[in-house]
Amino acid sequence: MKIKILIAAVSVTAIAGLIALLLWPTGPAPLAAAGPAETGEVTRQTLADTKSVDGTLGYGTTTSVTNKLSGTITALAAEGATVKRGATLYRVDDQPVVLLQGSLPAYRVLRNGVEGADVKQFEQNLRALGYTGFTVDEKYSSSTASAVKKWQEKLGLPETGMVEPGRIAYAGAAVRVDSVAVAVGDAAQPGQSVLKLTGVDRVVTVTLDVADQRLAAKGAKVKLTLPDGSTKDGTITAIHTVLKPAGNDGATETKIEVTVGLAPITGFDQASVDVAFTASVREKVLTVPIAALLALREGGYGIEIITSGGTRTIAVTTGLFASGRVEISGPDVTEGLVVGLPS
Repeated sequence: MKIKILIAAVSVTAIAGLIALLLWPTGPAPLAAAGPAETGEVTRQTLADTKSVDGTLGYGTTTSVTNKLSGTITALAAEGATVKRGATLYRVDDQPVVLLQGSLPAYRVLRNGVEGADVKQFEQNLRALGYTGFTVDEKYSSSTASAVKKWQEKLGLPETGMVEPGRIAYAGAAVRVDSVAVAVGDAAQPGQSVLKLTGVDRVVTVTLDVADQRLAAKGAKVKLTLPDGSTKDGTITAIHTVLKPAGNDGATETKIEVTVGLAPITGFDQASVDVAFTASVREKVLTVPIAALLALREGGYGIEIITSGGTRTIAVTTGLFASGRVEISGPDVTEGLVVGLPS
């Protein structure tokens, strides 16, 4: 008799376990009596993926002017000075090295008969400086040489009609002299860094982790908070992938460097600025606390709905995650539903 009773007890336990397994929620489920200890609510709101990062207010990254001449440094543009197209950056043997605008570096002597994109770039500058009598194209003609002689005469250079690469330096626009690497009287040597240049406009530079690159899109708007608490709008103007030192062993790590343009501002040079990025915005969507999401056995997510009659689980589609909440949608999702927050 004892053996039969024991077997019967085991059978009842096994059946109870099987029933519990079959009742495990796999999607929309019937009402259950017990509810969770904590609850939340389905609310309609605007959800924004934002993050604030420290940036530096200054003039942006620097570029070097590399000397290509031999002789003696006889003059230098002053730190903080603005140098425009056609103006002198520095002088070697009392003859100028001139700033021009363009993306190609000066790499060869330009003379009659030479052809190429660098010729056109130089001729565009010559025309912008007011010289005429030649056609702006990729051919360096005798007419170009004649205009160059007039330009050289004005600069006090020998009137050869040829352009030495060491006498010109290209930049994308007017520049600001950030620092000077040599002194008047120093020997000028090819390959020597002479000046460090930046743009002339104040910008904010921000370094982001690669995981945050979604925050940065060229042309996107950001909100800047200055050291005095005032705010300004900014626009992302450039995004670059850079390598930064990651320790003392020479290791590096990849970062995202973001440049933010803003309206003219005075003061706060090299000051720390709070930069608020907004990656995406979803307006007037239904949301719940992220903690309300349940992973369904068949895949996807659900939420536990609580009513006066008990609880049930419904499937939902998720959208934007931000600020501790998640956008949800589905045929059974309505504003005001009370949801469980699993502990």
